Amino acid sequence: MSAHLQPRTTALSRRSFLLTLGGAGVAVAFGGVASVARAAAASGAAGGLTPNVWVTIEADGTVNLISPAVEMGQGVKTALPLLIAEDMDADWEKVRIVQAPSDAKTYGNPGFYGIQLTGGSETVRGYYQLLRLAGAQTRKVLLAAAATQLGVTVGELATEPGRVVHAGSGRSLSYGQIAASGMLPDPLPRASEADLKPAAAWRYIGRHEVDRVDVPSKVDGSARFGIDVDLPDLLHGAVLRPPVPGERPERIDDSAARTVKGVSRIVALPYGVGIIGESTDAVRRAKEALVVTWSTTSRVRRYDSAALAAIYHDIGRDLSRTGVTARAEGDAPAAIAGAARVIVADYLTDHVHHATMEPMNATARVSGDTVELWAPTQGPTATQRFAAIAAGTTPEKVTVHTTLLGGGFGRRAEDDFITDAVLLAREVEGRPVKMVWSREDDVRHGKYRPLAAQHVEVGLDASGAVVGWRHRVVADSIFARTLPQMFESEGGLDTVVTDGTIFNYRVPAHLVEFIRQDNGRDVGFWRGVGYGQNNFGVECTLDEVAAASGVDPVAFRLQLLSGQPRAQKVIETVAALAEWPRPREGRALGLAYTDAFGAHCAEVVEVSLNRESGEIRLHEVWCVVDPGVAIQPRNIEAQIAGAIVFGASHALYEQINIVAGEVQEANFDTYRVLRMSEMPRIHVTVTPTPENKPAGIGEVGLPPIGPAIANAVARLTGGVRLRHYPFLPDRVKAALAG
Repeated sequence: MSAHLQPRTTALSRRSFLLTLGGAGVAVAFGGVASVARAAAASGAAGGLTPNVWVTIEADGTVNLISPAVEMGQGVKTALPLLIAEDMDADWEKVRIVQAPSDAKTYGNPGFYGIQLTGGSETVRGYYQLLRLAGAQTRKVLLAAAATQLGVTVGELATEPGRVVHAGSGRSLSYGQIAASGMLPDPLPRASEADLKPAAAWRYIGRHEVDRVDVPSKVDGSARFGIDVDLPDLLHGAVLRPPVPGERPERIDDSAARTVKGVSRIVALPYGVGIIGESTDAVRRAKEALVVTWSTTSRVRRYDSAALAAIYHDIGRDLSRTGVTARAEGDAPAAIAGAARVIVADYLTDHVHHATMEPMNATARVSGDTVELWAPTQGPTATQRFAAIAAGTTPEKVTVHTTLLGGGFGRRAEDDFITDAVLLAREVEGRPVKMVWSREDDVRHGKYRPLAAQHVEVGLDASGAVVGWRHRVVADSIFARTLPQMFESEGGLDTVVTDGTIFNYRVPAHLVEFIRQDNGRDVGFWRGVGYGQNNFGVECTLDEVAAASGVDPVAFRLQLLSGQPRAQKVIETVAALAEWPRPREGRALGLAYTDAFGAHCAEVVEVSLNRESGEIRLHEVWCVVDPGVAIQPRNIEAQIAGAIVFGASHALYEQINIVAGEVQEANFDTYRVLRMSEMPRIHVTVTPTPENKPAGIGEVGLPPIGPAIANAVARLTGGVRLRHYPFLPDRVKAALAG
């Protein structure tokens, strides 16, 4: 090889290869970066490697890949490292996955404000390009290093899983052999989109054979969730909260609680009473023995969800009550005023709870101004800030160990359970405190999806075509509490609460308004967020408009989606799979579609109705989803099926009722969810379009299921429209009675 073609190399002391990515681009090191060297030294002393960068290739060929997002059952602990493995041509059998530490500067999601937060169906979408480039950069470095070792040009080399191959001579080097040489190309090769594998060359992306790495431990019971954390010298904690948020303890009678064996401390907190003891049972019994007089000044005492639902409904209908404009295309009010016919519909959606199987919990240890946390959190970055505030320190002095999550759905992005653990740990400095909420705590003190009303007006011309669409959403804001600066910068618009009102159907004039109602109760992110409620209003109104126009619901949607082949294909395919034209005896089909989170998803359901009891039975669901790139098709099927169950449960049964500020439900005996005996048969078809980037998948199956059920009931009953989630039997009977 001529001198000018041979890469320069630098010898290294560490016999491993590490890759890191910074904001300015992709940088690769074999250990020369100071922070990498410190990590290598520390890991060497411990007898293993704990990288603080994306990739580590060890001399034995083991490839350590960082998973920057949290695993809560959605499969990202497999999907994200798989992206790196694909473009670096790693041997998946030799891959070991390491959970990222809390370090947003290194591992933050570029698609989510640069922080570590898993939610909003933004994880794969946000990391997709970054991690594929990381893999491509790694492959280029390996090729350059191998070229030096073999004395050939890079152009003569190719890669196979875990090896660099020189076809001309039949020689090859394993990635471990290359790493063991300790030679770093200088200058470092850089990677761009041109270096990414074409879809035709993918070994892992889109393949059904790649299993999720988190499943085996969940099957054999070795998986460690937050609730499983066990540390030396561990104490246990619990917190008694007021029945009405915003109240505080005025008088605490803890005489009986202090007699409980194993209780070590009872402390007053700004929002409740904390108990610390030697066992979960001890703190539970002490908590039950407390007698607390609470303040009575909270404005939430005036909160009555049923009364507010009626008020929100009236506000939505009162067009003089203006709100913040989310979309204004054309002049929808004028178009509707001049329409030949106007369809008017109002919808209500109750509060719903996250109902994660693992209740809220966290374990904290406070030592001076440092905090160490073991937590099933969706947001390590925010958790550092929450803990720092509670401990009176700074975020950089907080270390977060993220465990597996027993469900998240937005609830584990909150601060309350983190604050509990840290405040209790401050009372016993140096000892870890494991704080676990009871199921009753979890249900009664949630951050529920907002109570919401929707008012929809659609103007039609004489031929039945849509000329104007007006959509008003009345609800409290999530962003006003969680992201106040963003909320203010948007002029008071909550873009997540209004998600789903801005759709891809072609209408000539479209107006969307948000009318915020602040009644003092915290509301939060819930699976599907705004799409979960607003798709109900959009898709049911569309069916009503189609009926008024005398057009089949499938054909009507296809007309409004002209020029959008991906959207049309999922609707056409799901209709064919469900045999849409075939009549059913005593049953009916309903259809709904969404373009949530960049995906295209259409669902058809088959339902029956007991008119005497008002009970709806969901028998079968067909779903077709276009996710763009399908990284793990089987996992997409599982995520869609899970979202369908979640969505059907909330559409049929789930509700949180609040009277005088107090939540009436407490456990699964009163917070009704879909039961195993009520499960429908679910058929999911994934139709990838690999030329498109991946869409968000964890939530997209939820929004269409409720409106599809309502639309099926309308077809079954000759036009009876259900307009209030959940479709409780009494509500159904009232609708049937007119």
